[in-house]
This record gives sequence, C-alpha cells and structure tokens, in this order.
Amino acid sequence: MPTQTSSVFFHPLSTEGNLPAPPERFTYPFYYEPHPLAKLAASDLQDHLAGEKSWDFDFGLNPGANSGQGKMFGVLVVSNEAGDLGYLAAFSGKLAESNHLPGFVPPVFDLLPEDGHYKNGEREISAINDEIKRLEARPEFFRQQELVARLQSASATELQAERAKLKATKKDRKRRREAGRSELDPSAFTELEQSLAKESIGGQLAYKDLARAWQARLERETKALEKMTGKIDQLKQKRKEASNALQHWIFSQYRFLDSTGAVKDLPDIFADTVFKKPIAGAGECAAPKLLQFAYANDYRPLALAEFWWGRAPDSEIRRHLNYYPACRGKCQPILGHMLNGLEVDPNPLLVNPAIGKRIDIVFEDEDLIVVNKPAEFLSVPGRHIEDSVYQRILDRYPEATGPLIVHRLDMSTSGLLLVAKNKVAHEKIQRQFLKRTVKKRYVALLDGRLERGEGAIDLPLRGDLENRPRQIVDARYGKSARTNWKRLEERPDGRTLVHFWPITGRTHQLRVHAAHPAGLNTPIVGDDLYGHRAERLCLHAEWIAFRHPVSRKEMEFLVNVDF
Repeated sequence: MPTQTSSVFFHPLSTEGNLPAPPERFTYPFYYEPHPLAKLAASDLQDHLAGEKSWDFDFGLNPGANSGQGKMFGVLVVSNEAGDLGYLAAFSGKLAESNHLPGFVPPVFDLLPEDGHYKNGEREISAINDEIKRLEARPEFFRQQELVARLQSASATELQAERAKLKATKKDRKRRREAGRSELDPSAFTELEQSLAKESIGGQLAYKDLARAWQARLERETKALEKMTGKIDQLKQKRKEASNALQHWIFSQYRFLDSTGAVKDLPDIFADTVFKKPIAGAGECAAPKLLQFAYANDYRPLALAEFWWGRAPDSEIRRHLNYYPACRGKCQPILGHMLNGLEVDPNPLLVNPAIGKRIDIVFEDEDLIVVNKPAEFLSVPGRHIEDSVYQRILDRYPEATGPLIVHRLDMSTSGLLLVAKNKVAHEKIQRQFLKRTVKKRYVALLDGRLERGEGAIDLPLRGDLENRPRQIVDARYGKSARTNWKRLEERPDGRTLVHFWPITGRTHQLRVHAAHPAGLNTPIVGDDLYGHRAERLCLHAEWIAFRHPVSRKEMEFLVNVDF
C-alpha cells in the first residue's frame, strides 16, 4: 500500500496522471459495475495482498492447491476533510485469526479481546459445558442409564410375551367352548363356561399385576435417574439462557451509523425483515465495516467495490479477483439503514429490461404457442416488474385460460418457451415435463477452454438462503441436478461453444454446472452471478422436442442464436 498520511487507514490514491472524476452518486451495492476509482483502489489493495505482509494466511493460491480458502475484501473510495481522494480497506469476518490487521479498518464491534464481555461470557458457558460433561461421565450415572434401559427393554419383552400368551389361551378357550357345546350336556357346559370365564379373568388380572410390578420398578429407577439428571438439566437450561443473553448482548453492540449520524443496532435493523432477528455473521462483512469507519471519522463515501481473493469454497462459486455485490441476507438490511442520506445510484434491477423487445412466435395453433424469448426478458411477472412472456401473451390472448406458462427460462436466458392456451393443454404438456419426456438442448458460449470434449455433471443444488438468487452446491441438502454436455467449437479468442442437455431443471443449473470447479470450471460468457458481466448471458434454449398435447403428434423446434 502507498505511504499513509492522514490516517493509518486512509490510503491516498496515486496522484500520478489524472485521476478519474468521482461519481455523482454512491454505488448501489447490490448490483454494480465498479467505478474506475474503485478499480484503482482495488488494484492497489490487490498489489498489497500479493506482496510482503506482516501477517500470514493461506488463501489457497498456490498452483494445484487443495487447501486454504479465499476471502472477500472491500474498498471504499472516500475524500477526507481536505478534499484528498483515498480509500479505506476491509475484509469480511476475521483474517489470520484477527480482527485487526495493519491498514484495514477495525470491525464495527470486536468480540475477541480476552478481557471483554464476550470472552468472559464464552468462558462462563464453557465452564457450564465442562460441568455437564463431568456429571454425565460419572460411572453411577452410566450404570443407572443402562439399568433403566435394560428394565425398559425387559419389561416390554415380558409384557409382549404375556400378551401373546393371553391371546393363545383365549384361542384355546374358544376351541374348548365350541367342543363342549357339541359334546357336553347343558349342566356340564354351564360349568365349563364358568371355568373358562374364571380363567380369562385370572389371566387378565395376572397381566395387570405384572404390568403394575414393572411400572413400579421402572418408576423407582427412573426417579433415581432423574435425580441424577436434574442437576444436568438445570445446567443445560442455565447454558441456554446464558447463550441467548450473550447472543442478544452481542447483537446490541453492533450499532450502525447512517450518513446523518442516526444509529441503529442489529435487533432494530432486522426486526422488520423476514428473519425477525439478526442472522449469524451480520455486521461482519466488508461493506458495513467500511461505511461505519467512514461515517465515524468524517470521510465522505464516494464509491464501493468488493472482490474475492483466493480459492473458492467448495459450495459457492467465487472466482479470484472477481467483483461481487454485497450479500442480500446479511448486508441488505444493514446497508438499507447505513445508506440513508446518501445519494445512491438507482437500483438497475427495477428497470424493465424488456422495454423495446418483442416476442417472436415460432409456432401457434388453437392449443399451443411456441415462442422465442429474448434475453433479459422475464418468463413470468417478477416482484417489481410485470412485463413478461406471461403478461404479453395474456394481453394478446385475453380469452386464454389456465396458467399459460408451462415452464420457465431465467430472465437472462433466451430461447424456446412453451405456452398453453387452455388448461387441458397446460396439464398435458406439464405432465410430459414431470415425466421428463420433453427433450431440451441449450447452446452456450463459455469463457475459456475445456480439457475434455464431452461428459456429464452431477452436482446437487439449493438456493443460497443468505444471498438469493444465487445457488450453491450442497451434497447434503441440495436437490439432484444433472446435465450432459458436449464441446462444439473452440474459438481463437479462447472461448468455447458447447451444447447442454439438462436432465433435471433446477434454478441456474446450467450456469452453476458450467462455472463450478467440480463442473466445467468455466463460466458462461456474460454470467453476472457466477462469472463476468458482458453484453448478454450467452445461454440459449435452441431446441425442444415434445408430443402435442391434443393431437399427440411428435413435434420439435430449433431456433439458432448468433453468439
């Protein structure tokens, strides 16, 4: 980093040559192209990370590395009271087991001091855990647990055997009664019935006596066990209360400024969200750290950028040196408060991308429409934008019934989309999708070369709950996602044209399977979520084959794309 002047955290931007003019508005942090000043700041920080440092951390950047993990870094371009341009730097979470590293702004709240409230509370909870473990490890506790378990098993076995015996004797009494009815005179038969009744009552009473005996013994031994576990249960309740109190105290210590000086803590900020309370890690990301330090030290925020440095986690797609927006789950509520009073770039996601675009009809009859959806065009209405294939078709065919849209394409994906004009057609085509008899092929342009010519990808996916709409690979909770692929062409510019055949239809399936290191490790050109932004996402649903919902005729359609 350059020589630090006004503050150990303020890094002046080089005055060699003319610096780009500062932006008129602050960066919209959830979807942006970094301002040139932010790129200069990021480049300077990256030079520092690549060079000699007073601390050490394994970012997993050594060739062939299978260990280590990258980190999200952020830069905030600011001006100081003298009007000098510089930047502040931050990392998300902690780095090299520390919250404080030279040149990086401090956390909003530091949990790590040994004599602090958090560490003291942590030690108190740890002491409770140790006492619980000690009590649970006592030999007499183990013996009593085993005794109760043995008695429960033995009582269940003996009572089950007794019930089986009662059932067998009941069957035998029935046999004897039927035989006596045909073989004995009335007086003898009456005596037999009385005898059989006594046997039945005696058997039932014996079973009840046995059950009561077992119950009494089990209650006695269970009470002895509960006496031992009572102290443990009290300690567990104490641990729960201490943990909840410590967590609430931690959240209340994270107090965030906005540009006007107004303060809110995490519980206040998250009270009106779907989460209702702060989620783990809230307030530890780079963007809130940077804005907090700027406001508290009279720096004027001008532009923000965050980038990934190092090896990606196994589940997420993060690419070394790529810029990323602030996360939605943890940061959006916090930044929603912190940006109050700043003039911020408008949210580009609120702008209708379909303005001026038309939907081409590839095929149409009285039951079905096949359309060629343009890129950056919603299949169905979104939260903020109504314009979509659904709305355009409904406007054009107001008499159409049913859900209309049979399947969807991502907004950024172009290509063939089926629309049903009535409920019957919709149900029959959707049934084909459910049975996976509809065949689809996509063409994509990848931002790099591939080592193999074809193959299959099997990576289960689920939504990233804290950063929608991104998807992550999750072998435990993800849904099965399978794709076949084949290389078509390697281009002189280093890009590769491929075909994709999705076997399943998960959200962003082809995009994640292309970009993830365990997939093709080569993102689709123009993928603003998993790769690099470009003029468009180069993914196109070019071919589809299915059976007509009414005539049952086999149909297929092909629409080429120019990329």
